[in-house]
Amino acid sequence: MLKKIEILSVVFLGLFLFGCTQRERERKIKFEDKPCYGDMIINASIGDASYLNPVLSTDSSSGTINDLVYNGLVKYDKDLNLVGDLAKSWTVSQDRLVITFYLHQNVKWHDGVSFTADDVKFTYNKLIDPEVKTPYSSKFEKVSKIEIVDKHTLKVTYKEPFSPGLASWVMGIIPRHIFQKGDFNSHPANQHPVGTGPYIFKDWKRDEKIVLEANPEYFEGKPYINKYIYRIIPDQAVEFLELKAGNVDMVSLTPHQYRNETNSLQFQEDFNRFRYPSFGYTYLGYNLLNPLFKDKRIRQAIAYAINKEEIIQGVLLDLGKPATGPFPPSSWAYNPEIKQYPYNPDKAKKILDETGWKDTNNDGILDKDGKKFEFTITTNHGNKTRALCAEIIQANLKKIGIKINIHIIEWSSFIHQYIDKKKFEATLLGWSLSLDPDCYSIWHSSQMKEGRYNFISYKNEEVDSLLVKGRKIFDQEKRKKIYHRIHAILAEEQPYTFLYVGDSLPVVHNRFYGIKVAPLGIGYNFIKWYVPEKLHKYTRFK
Repeated sequence: MLKKIEILSVVFLGLFLFGCTQRERERKIKFEDKPCYGDMIINASIGDASYLNPVLSTDSSSGTINDLVYNGLVKYDKDLNLVGDLAKSWTVSQDRLVITFYLHQNVKWHDGVSFTADDVKFTYNKLIDPEVKTPYSSKFEKVSKIEIVDKHTLKVTYKEPFSPGLASWVMGIIPRHIFQKGDFNSHPANQHPVGTGPYIFKDWKRDEKIVLEANPEYFEGKPYINKYIYRIIPDQAVEFLELKAGNVDMVSLTPHQYRNETNSLQFQEDFNRFRYPSFGYTYLGYNLLNPLFKDKRIRQAIAYAINKEEIIQGVLLDLGKPATGPFPPSSWAYNPEIKQYPYNPDKAKKILDETGWKDTNNDGILDKDGKKFEFTITTNHGNKTRALCAEIIQANLKKIGIKINIHIIEWSSFIHQYIDKKKFEATLLGWSLSLDPDCYSIWHSSQMKEGRYNFISYKNEEVDSLLVKGRKIFDQEKRKKIYHRIHAILAEEQPYTFLYVGDSLPVVHNRFYGIKVAPLGIGYNFIKWYVPEKLHKYTRFK
């Protein structure tokens, strides 16, 4: 969900490339050695962005744009290694308390002002400012001080060893000269960003499109594709129709579309489709401030009552795997030996009966103390997969005497009026995760404030302690034991019903060349994608 719902980079493992007929491969060979500038790409999203500011944004749509407009000090390369971004290099002290960053000297903001170490320190100060509505402060609270050595060198000193420290600097850096005056949370630049990235913001028509143009002065080289348009199409079926009509170049397919609507010779000549496991999961989360969900036995009963295999086979069409906890199977933090919840409605009924929920009115709905067992699942509009999952869950829980209502809301309102403000009973959402398993911002009890990621209000003293401990240890085997324990506790307590790890299913028009699959996915080298001149569709953007 929420994009970066950790603003997190979306990371993909076990990549597989599909599509591309022999004739198309032969045509690509003819052009692939001739990268050139021009054309544009139109990407589609079911939801609009909220804040075009990496410090404030919490949703995936905002993250997609921010990743093109801003840079961090570091980034992940195609093989999942941390490499320099705005920082050309760095050193780490022997005690691992000090990181010294050496910044590129030829970087300019999109308005022509030079990027310096002052901008990094300013970004840090905003990240730890209690008045700033950011969910990322926990990653920077362990910094004791930042010292500017010169315009292009700075030292970051930590209070104690902090293993996610270097990785936390994938955070986009914002311009001091733009944000130093005015209210940060409502600053006009949150809607009209000025970054250092490969694309320059040009226009935003709410609920319609965001337009970016290639940065000719980008320090890594001007992107080959001259224009990037992010179209808001709040329905995946309409997205697909627009793709086939030639009005969109790139979308994420639904499992049904991937399996049943993309196999024709014509489609495979026009498009390249991809499939790989996402580094994240989809879940049913409970508002733990609601008395209905206080008892973990109730949440366990619901877990037994939901048929995950029916969801994976019937909705995902086997393009995914069951989720068991906060880490996907491809993560080194994944614990394979935790409590499982196989589909068992009889066991679910027994647990509910033991907790006092009985069908005393013989109407098929359980009740207790005069209150029926009924709640609403809230999710976002336009995501057909989630809507179908909600319907299966509704049918599954009806069998054990629980009445489910489904409330589907437009994306922006869903996030900001319901999730952030905790105005929901249960929600169907997903997390895209960073490579480092540090999940403090999602599960630590200090992160329950409005706009932060622990919006279900989960609190467990042992988990709090383990999350803090996991951040202090660098040895992966020792950290693994900590996160295995966290996985086990969350599997036992079921603050979420962890549903599935779905495959990512992007499709891209075949006139785009230079797409190279890697452990990080397909977007890591986007500035190197190009359209051979003979295939240019939008000649006015050459």
